[in-house]
Amino acid sequence: MTPAVKLAEKQKIHFNLHQYHHDPSSPSYGLEAAEKLGVDAHKVFKTLLAQLDSKGLVVAVIPVSCQLNLKNLAKAAGAKKATMALPADVERSTGYLLGGVSPLGQKKRLKTYICESAQVLDMMCISGGKRGLEIELSPQDLQQLTQAHFASLTD
Repeated sequence: MTPAVKLAEKQKIHFNLHQYHHDPSSPSYGLEAAEKLGVDAHKVFKTLLAQLDSKGLVVAVIPVSCQLNLKNLAKAAGAKKATMALPADVERSTGYLLGGVSPLGQKKRLKTYICESAQVLDMMCISGGKRGLEIELSPQDLQQLTQAHFASLTD
């Protein structure tokens, strides 16, 4: 099992695991997950990392159907500017491969922000820590496990 699944089990939260056959040629891992699981794309969330001006890396968890607004993320994090993190920095910091980055069980705990749209959902899906594996859990449990803040992160 992945570190994400191990953390969810250790913390004894209610969650469901969903696996599907990942197609490496898929242009969007998140939209592929939504389609193969038969879940609305607004309930499947992707995990992105951004570099803040001088404050290091942060995690943004947003619906796969949306684009991250870097200005909104910077504002939520109290920074002047945010840029997408370099792939090598993402993998080194999280311990996960791109396309399978989970907000749970990362090697280095980073400040995390969840799109405020998640607050109205009963359950949401996030990466389980590898391509083709999703964890379904409540937004409140995700917030508790990551000590995240809800914020406006998309356009």
